[in-house]
Amino acid sequence: MTHRNGISRREFLKATMAAPLTAASLLGASSYSAMGSAVIRDNILLIITDQQNINTISGTGCQYVRTPNIDKLVKKGIFFTESYCTYPVCGPSRSSIFTGRMPSETGVVENGCRITGGMPNLGQWLRHYGGYDTVYCGKWHLPMSWQRDVEGFNVIPAGLSQGSLGDMVVSRACQTYLLNRDPNKPFFMTASFMQPHDICEWIRMNRTDMPPVPQVVTEEQLPPLPGNLDAVGEEPQQLKQQREHQVVSIDGYTSIDWTPKQWRCYLWNYYRMVEEVDAEIGRVLDALENAGCLDNTAVIFTSDHGEGMGAHGMTVKGYFYEEAVKVPMVVYYPGRVAENRRDGVSLVSGLDIFATACDIAGIDVPKGDMGMSLLSVATGKKAGHEFVVSELGSKNKGWMLRTADFKYVVYDGDAVEQLFDIANDPLEKVNLYKDAVYADTLKKHRELLAEFKSGLVVAPPQSELYKPWGSENHWVPV
Repeated sequence: MTHRNGISRREFLKATMAAPLTAASLLGASSYSAMGSAVIRDNILLIITDQQNINTISGTGCQYVRTPNIDKLVKKGIFFTESYCTYPVCGPSRSSIFTGRMPSETGVVENGCRITGGMPNLGQWLRHYGGYDTVYCGKWHLPMSWQRDVEGFNVIPAGLSQGSLGDMVVSRACQTYLLNRDPNKPFFMTASFMQPHDICEWIRMNRTDMPPVPQVVTEEQLPPLPGNLDAVGEEPQQLKQQREHQVVSIDGYTSIDWTPKQWRCYLWNYYRMVEEVDAEIGRVLDALENAGCLDNTAVIFTSDHGEGMGAHGMTVKGYFYEEAVKVPMVVYYPGRVAENRRDGVSLVSGLDIFATACDIAGIDVPKGDMGMSLLSVATGKKAGHEFVVSELGSKNKGWMLRTADFKYVVYDGDAVEQLFDIANDPLEKVNLYKDAVYADTLKKHRELLAEFKSGLVVAPPQSELYKPWGSENHWVPV
């Protein structure tokens, strides 16, 4: 299989074994130094929420939440409805966003890991080859959620582990930067918010003693139950364990046994957390406009993973059902991306953010980057990926492969697979992996996944992997 910007796995491995690699060999024809500092580049604002289900935006049809600020981006840009994270857990997914590589390759195979040494992150790349002022504010999570030192970025220390308290500090810190920055230098800013991740804490607090229906709403006004709340077919053992012992706390497993009304209260509260982060996003967008940057700034909006929202009787994340693995993906770019477009066909991934930012900056991506520019998809130059992949775990390792019409899921060492006809069964109610009618489809998806996995350059164990991005500013393989 040839991927990664047109080079084969054999070519990639051969290149990465050379020592040392030069910046020119990694970049190809164009780099910041080659193009010159006089190049005028547009600004880039990357907004990341945490644990936001793709169907929680009022501007895309959700009736139970109001998100006027995210709606502005949707109305002025393109919204990709077939957008997936590379790993439905915070840290690993974020490692892909900032490297354009799968978590197996970044070495971030669970929360608490750091990106493998010698692999540049997006801040380092845009700073060195694009001449950007690279700024980070909010949750990082690689490995720590909140820290003052992130390689490649000027960090604005702001935020807390609870979004309801910390996100307002993040938005105001971003405002301060945007209104006081050097207007003669392009910026790449990441505004990384915590909400609606607070739903995890809400669940921990309400496992058994659910509070009454909020006084501001009647029971009839609570959101309805999802259509697949009780859709539980034949599943891999890992999924059964997650349902029986909801993974809601780092200190263990705690089961959830809610009544229908309690499930609806949980949904109501989750929507309110989405509204909280929307308000903070609005403050950043207002600052962007007040600073006079709105017309020459590309805005990318996404989340690190989704939220179960009761589908299949599950909450939070860490599995491959649509609710947990799909994420919002919006690109707003005046003059480059047509307004108010919804792309319901193109398969896109968190891997694509790195390539998109490089396209905006007018620079090449590092060799090994697995994404494609969303600008190319938005303008019709490319049709999206043939398939996208998500993975799970240093333990109980699992894989998901999504093609145009089907989704395939397998866990290492588990005989039970999953195959869903997403085109006709979007709620994933019927597992087709034993259906003889779909034997060829199952075989094709197994082969695609095996080929994809064979092309991965898997990171060494965490104890061996850290090495700084070289002083010569090239990617030095460990």
